[in-house]
Parts: sequence; C-alpha cells; structure tokens
Amino acid sequence: MEGTMRSADKPALRAGGQTLMLLAASLNVEILRYLEQGPRSLQDVRDQLGLPPQSTMRLHLRTLTGVGAIERRTRNEFPTSAEFEITQAGRDLLEVGDTVHAWLQASPGEPKGLASTGATSAIKALVSGWSSHLVRILAARPLSLTELDSLIPRISYPSLERRLTAMRECGLVGMPQTRGRLKPYEVTEWLRLAIVPITAAIGWERGYAPESTPPVGRLDVEAAFLLGVPLLELPPEVNGKCRLAVEVHDGASPVFAGVVVSIEAGEVTSCIANLEGEAEAWASGKPLTWLRQLSLKSDGELELGGDRTLARSLLGALPRTARELQRP
Repeated sequence: MEGTMRSADKPALRAGGQTLMLLAASLNVEILRYLEQGPRSLQDVRDQLGLPPQSTMRLHLRTLTGVGAIERRTRNEFPTSAEFEITQAGRDLLEVGDTVHAWLQASPGEPKGLASTGATSAIKALVSGWSSHLVRILAARPLSLTELDSLIPRISYPSLERRLTAMRECGLVGMPQTRGRLKPYEVTEWLRLAIVPITAAIGWERGYAPESTPPVGRLDVEAAFLLGVPLLELPPEVNGKCRLAVEVHDGASPVFAGVVVSIEAGEVTSCIANLEGEAEAWASGKPLTWLRQLSLKSDGELELGGDRTLARSLLGALPRTARELQRP
C-alpha cells in the first residue's frame, strides 16, 4: 500500500555519500578551515566559530577525528590540555569541499556557498537521490513518480515523493511540459554537473576510509557514466560507438558495468547502460583507474581495444570536461 513504510525508506548511503554529508555540515567545514591555520584548543575553536554549544562542538570534533580528518593531541604541560590539528586527510577533504563549492556556485538561481543553509539542503537532496538510485534511474530517461515507484519498490511512494520534491526545489530535477497524464521528472544540467563532486567524494573515501565506507558498485558506475558522458565536448570529426566498462565487485565475483556511447560529429547522441551490442572501440578498467581518469590526460591503466583513436578521443574529453566543470 502507498504510505506503508518499507525497509529502505532510509537507504544506506552509497559510495561518496558519507563524504558529501560531512561537507553538508557547515560546522565541519568551518572547523577544518580554521585548523588549516595551525593546531588549536577546543576553546580556541569554539571562540573562533561563535561559541556553539560545547556538546555540539565535541560531536563535530569527534566525527572529524573518527574519519581521520583531524587529530587530537595532548600538550605536555600542567594542567594537561589537548589541541586539535588537521591531517592530510582533512586537507584533502577540504579540496573535495572546493569541488563541491564550485558545483554549488553553478546552481540555478543564486550561487550557494559551501557552508550556507542552501548548500546543506542541496547536498542532502543530492545524497538522498544518489543513495536511493533516483539519480541513476532518471539519468537514463525521464520518468513519472508512478513509474519510479514501480522501479524502486523498497521505498514508499510518499518517501519517493518527498525526495523528488526536495530535489526539484534545489534545482536537481525538473518537470518538462508534456500533454500526458503522467508528469515525468528529468535530471537538470546542474545535477549532471554533480558528477564531479560525487567522484571527488568517492576518491576521498577510497583513499582514506576504504574499510568504513561503501565500495563502488555497479549502479554507482552506471549512474556516473549516465550523468557525466552527455556533458562531454568532443571534436566534430569524432564519430562512432565506444563501450566504457568498469570491473566492480558487487558480491563474491567481479562483474562488469558501464555504458555504450554513440557519437555523431562530436555530439553524444546516446549513452545506454548496456554493455551488449556493437561498438567500434572500448575502454575498460577498475573504479579507481576511472576516477584518476578525471584528472589525468593519459589513459593510464585503462585497457583499450578496437578503434583506439575513438577511445582516446572520448577518454581525453573526460579530464578536460571535469576541469571545466570545476570552474565556478
């Protein structure tokens, strides 16, 4: 029945979600930025950040310490006191924050700052859509709430509606004008741009918290390609079909996930999450290799086959587009 709570109304966060939620808490960001200046005591941090309740401050410091972003050190003095210091993981987390900030600056309407209320709402709506697979499904094609309810049966109809409303209010999804009875939701270009902070967040988790954060799964891979590939800008002479595959571990045995991309005169005409079918070229690798591809010019450890010129043209567009998307 609609309205009946289902077991996954609060689905577990997927890859990258925990990192983005850390950055959604403005106090976490403010603490890290202040500690970049040097080690500080609890009282120093509280004074600098406007004297939030001590219990609140301790909770955030404990959270950041737990993920390795800061360290608590005891001073050799009497009486004994402690101070907090940012780690390399914390500095790299702030770099992910810079990527999120650049994405927020491109938001529809007024740009948002990373530590603002609007940013918190947008990041939470993004993580909710990412973790519930709404992003993955809508990135493939526009669908109505009724259609989404049939595809995501473990989340109740009211919960799906709330998630979609939050995403729509933030500008992550829209509702195109149609004459049909069912009103479809579709991803906005701004949601597609979110692939850059999402992959940056996943990269931080794989580097600093691989045991305590979700691994990259098949649906994460498909969602990333379905969101990002349509944004690629290619030379007009590029034509053909290219298969992009990732080896993931969604269980005991590795499986391959990915998309087949069709390109005509430099334009991506389709991106389908199905590795079957004809393709003139292909590129395959592990998740971390694909993450590095967003920042490297070479194809690194990716295996290429078929029309290598076509494959390299497509791969070369990934880091170029990623850098462009990170500019406010």
